[in-house]
Amino acid sequence: MSTFVLVHGSWHDGSAWQAVSDHLEAKGHDCFAPTIAGHGKSVDKNVNHAQCTQSIVDYIVSKDLTDIVLLGHSFGGAIIAKVAEAIPDRIRRLIFLDAFVLNDGESVRDNVPPHLQALLDELVRESNNQMMVIPFEMWREALINDADLELAQSSYARLSPEPYQPWIDKLDLKQFYSLPIPKSYLYCTEDNVLPQSEQWGWHPRMSNRLGLFRLVQMPGSHEVMFSNPVGLAEKIIVAGRD
Repeated sequence: MSTFVLVHGSWHDGSAWQAVSDHLEAKGHDCFAPTIAGHGKSVDKNVNHAQCTQSIVDYIVSKDLTDIVLLGHSFGGAIIAKVAEAIPDRIRRLIFLDAFVLNDGESVRDNVPPHLQALLDELVRESNNQMMVIPFEMWREALINDADLELAQSSYARLSPEPYQPWIDKLDLKQFYSLPIPKSYLYCTEDNVLPQSEQWGWHPRMSNRLGLFRLVQMPGSHEVMFSNPVGLAEKIIVAGRD
């Protein structure tokens, strides 16, 4: 059995994993789903990427978790890479779930196409407080495109504004790319957040940056933890196995 630590993406908090965690635990695994600093409702959003990373490191260390399978979804990919640098001896495998795999010196923002960069910048200007609030239309059509309207609405209600600073911080990832930790990339084939192309897409663009990695695929959107949590949990087990 494995110990999974699931790190959410932008606009989410740890509760996004509840249905996935329930299935993993029903299968006999231990599962933890921390909330990244600055994420969730009614919290201080004035955080940078280093503080986001440190919050996950602190969570893992405080619970004395070892031999873990650490998964990052979307923005969470940039978090788990830096967590791996900080506590490599506690991690058995990394799983990137439709997640950003940044080149050394890049930010998350650098890795979305220009039209999305412009949209995100506009969302920040509209918020007037260095946060991004995702429009429902974007959520429904691009992020959770495999769900009906009711699920799209109920899941959207769980979101909260995303701090922008962690998206624009440039990351030194030289140490990450020297780590021998095994890696998996879990790709949802209907994920339409990034254009499905070799120039901008999740796979193979992001995944191939990992070098040697295990590829696992499944049908589903970017938000498959809501639309098919049981199917996702089963694929996480495959991606995380020895």
